[in-house]
Amino acid sequence: MKQTTGTEPVDTTIMRETAARVLGPESETDAPLPAHESLDILIGQLRDLELLIPEVEKMPIRMSKEGTARYCASACAGGARGKLTARPGRGPDGEVGYGRRLARVVQALLDHSENKAAPPSCG
Repeated sequence: MKQTTGTEPVDTTIMRETAARVLGPESETDAPLPAHESLDILIGQLRDLELLIPEVEKMPIRMSKEGTARYCASACAGGARGKLTARPGRGPDGEVGYGRRLARVVQALLDHSENKAAPPSCG
């Protein structure tokens, strides 16, 4: 993982594309998976969500008084921090499940950062 200064721009296009590759077409849970070697690389790229968390954490301060959107953005950022500290489960599907969890939280964080409101997947 690269060292960051907190000033690097977040490449949201790459993050969305990576999440989509892990989740498959239309986020199908039974979609074909990337090869294991590719999955390791994709998970590494998804872990770059740590660059996006601070942006979303600042959003409640900038948002209007609308409680749902503020609460959802804050909860999503907290949940993302938890996903970063988690590790893949044991067994053959452990990495797959972990990658998909990271991909879903990346999508939610991106929805918050781009829409500045509560995404449909929130609440």
